[in-house]
Amino acid sequence: VLFRSAIDRPIAALLSDLEQRGLLQDTLVLWGGEFGRSPQDQGSSGDGRRHNNTGYSMWMAGGGVRGGMQYGTTDELGEKAVSGRLSTHDLHATMLHLMGFDHERLTYHHSGRDFRLTDVHGKVVHEILS
Repeated sequence: VLFRSAIDRPIAALLSDLEQRGLLQDTLVLWGGEFGRSPQDQGSSGDGRRHNNTGYSMWMAGGGVRGGMQYGTTDELGEKAVSGRLSTHDLHATMLHLMGFDHERLTYHHSGRDFRLTDVHGKVVHEILS
């Protein structure tokens, strides 16, 4: 039996509704969290919910994202990204690109340094674009 979380059906309904209304191709949907969770204990709680910032999943749908593909993998325990590692700067640059913005043009100079939403890093990950 495949385990499904309480959020699976509402997410499927949202995506289905957007697609039926012809809005999915123009709507970027992002699902993620601030960090991953692993089955090991973090402390004395015994609940097996250790924070994990080295290998976690996010997904995007619609809005110019190529459907039905996976970018990157973790090790066999889901502990650490081993391929297709995506930095926060790259994720933000890609999201801005999907919304029609060139993240490099959103640069301003202040106190002798260039600043932008993606800092002075970030590259668009074209492999996930449709």
